[in-house]
Amino acid sequence: MDFQDVVDRRRMVRSYEERPVDPTIVDRALRNGVRAPNAGFSQGWAFLVLDTPADVARWWRATADDVEHPDTWLAGMMRAPVVVVPCSSKAAYLGRYAEPDKGWTDRDEARWPMPFWHMDAAMASLLIMQTVVEEGLGSCFFGIPPERDAVVRREFDIPDDYDPVGVMTIGHPAAGGAKGSPARRARRPMDEVVHRGRWGHPTSPPA
Repeated sequence: MDFQDVVDRRRMVRSYEERPVDPTIVDRALRNGVRAPNAGFSQGWAFLVLDTPADVARWWRATADDVEHPDTWLAGMMRAPVVVVPCSSKAAYLGRYAEPDKGWTDRDEARWPMPFWHMDAAMASLLIMQTVVEEGLGSCFFGIPPERDAVVRREFDIPDDYDPVGVMTIGHPAAGGAKGSPARRARRPMDEVVHRGRWGHPTSPPA
C-alpha cells in the first residue's frame, strides 16, 4: 500500500471483529510512533498497551458506564483486542528546555504558548494509526472522560508526571460498522481551508 492509499483509507473504526491482532504489527506501529517529531527531541511520551483480554476488559470497566449492557458504540469498541493509551509528559519538556543547549533555566510553562507535549503525542498517535491502516487493520482515537482520569491512573499505575491524551482501539474492522461524522458531513473544500499569502486568499499573489 503506498502512502496516499494509507491516508485515503484511514477511518475511525468503531466496530471490530473478535479476533486477535498480530503482536508484531502493534510493535511496528509503536516503533513508527516514536519516530514522530518532538520539540527538542524531548521524547516526553509513553504508551500504555493493553493487549490481553483481561487488560482490555479492565480498561472498559474503568472508563465505561455499563459494560454489561453496552450500547451499539460501546459493544463495537469493546471487541477491539488492543487498546493503546498515549501519554505526554509536560515535565519532560520543561526539563529538556532547561538544559544547557536550550538555555532556559526557569522551567516556566509560560514559555510554551502551545502544549507541545500533547501535540507531539498526538503526532505519534497518528503515525501509529497510519501504520495500522497499512497493515490492513483499523483504529479509532477518542477521548477519556475527565471524570474517569483518576480511575484510569489508579487502575493502570500511570505516574503523576504523565497525562493520558486519549486512547486508541486497534483491531480488524467489522463489516457494516457504525458510520462516523464523515458519512453525514461533507468534507470542506480545499479553497475554504487553505489560505495563501493572507487569510481569505485561495491562491498565492503573483510574483
